[in-house]
Amino acid sequence: MTQLKTENRVVWVDWLRVAACFMVVVVHATEPFYLGGEGSQILTEADAYWSSLFDSLVRACVPLFIVASSYLQFPLHYSSGEFLRRRVVRVVVPFLLWSAVYAFAWGNPAENFQNLLLNFNYSAGHLWFVYMLIGVYLLMPLLSPWAERVSKRELQVYLGIWAFTTLIPLLRDVVGGGFEGMEITYGVSGLPRPALTPLWGEASWNTYGTFYYISGFVGYLLMGLYFRRFVGELSWKKTLAIAVPSYLAGFVVVFGGFLRRVFEMTQGEFPVTGLVEKAVWWETTWCNDTVGVALMTVAWILVFKKIKCEGKFYNNILLPVSKASYGIYLLHLLLLVPISGAVRELLGLGNEGVLGVWTSPVEIVVTALLSFVSSAIVAVALQRVPKIGKYIAG
Repeated sequence: MTQLKTENRVVWVDWLRVAACFMVVVVHATEPFYLGGEGSQILTEADAYWSSLFDSLVRACVPLFIVASSYLQFPLHYSSGEFLRRRVVRVVVPFLLWSAVYAFAWGNPAENFQNLLLNFNYSAGHLWFVYMLIGVYLLMPLLSPWAERVSKRELQVYLGIWAFTTLIPLLRDVVGGGFEGMEITYGVSGLPRPALTPLWGEASWNTYGTFYYISGFVGYLLMGLYFRRFVGELSWKKTLAIAVPSYLAGFVVVFGGFLRRVFEMTQGEFPVTGLVEKAVWWETTWCNDTVGVALMTVAWILVFKKIKCEGKFYNNILLPVSKASYGIYLLHLLLLVPISGAVRELLGLGNEGVLGVWTSPVEIVVTALLSFVSSAIVAVALQRVPKIGKYIAG
């Protein structure tokens, strides 16, 4: 399978990484429009639609990062020890550095550092991604011998089983009776979360049910492997014939699922506020391991695989940003939070803002663009610091 490369890089993966990074920023630029107050807050009916629209459009962002890593690195090209050593340098060290930065930036530093012994600080909630990513990296050496010899049919079977598991979060919501029937528990952090409805071997004393080991992000690891080994060069006609229905079907599930839950709870009365468990329930179809997000991920990969664009823009702008994408992810919230606050203060809130019903979407777009560009400039500059840049920005 021939891939267009520059400096041994797969060009379309660089485009995908930059796009996925911007998508993450859009997700976080949208959060203030349904998160706030005691945890959950939507000021107007229009904000419910805007929140669902923007977040749903880009919700495949995190799975795209896993697919990109899998496509480039799975199965491993070198020894397990060398692979893990490189991941420590490029992933773990920058993560520890920025975890410390966020510990000082928001909240009580002493409490934040104490919490870091067990988990990330919830004021920097985006860092959950790194814990998951490290877990996926630990699996790669274990699965690589199998990945080297797996047949197309065998891999399709496992992907099919994983695809079924993307329905399970939605099934739990149905059999559990929705939000009203949901039991709320409180973890060590004090944050409320729904108790899972047990399925297929799960119980109060056992969370490791039948599909535990093949659900979640391991599916995107297998997806990246499948695209690299078994999906050749497709025409634009065939690409769009698969990608467009896949994306639209996924979008309907993701977009409609959020709005259905919001309106089921509010009966059309706004503003709506409450603790964060309300937003957790609204986000059910937005979760990375659900069918809508999986379908949209497939669509994005198919389209990005068609990108062959090189030249000055790629070499001078996109490639440096792609190389610094992990750094952008780590630091962007430090810039996005004040930018979002300033933009909202300038333009106002909801339908009472200076642009009326268009205030919120303009604020989301402006915040995302300013945050992404500024974060990219900072991350690229930090990565170029001699000798230590890779320890700061990956």
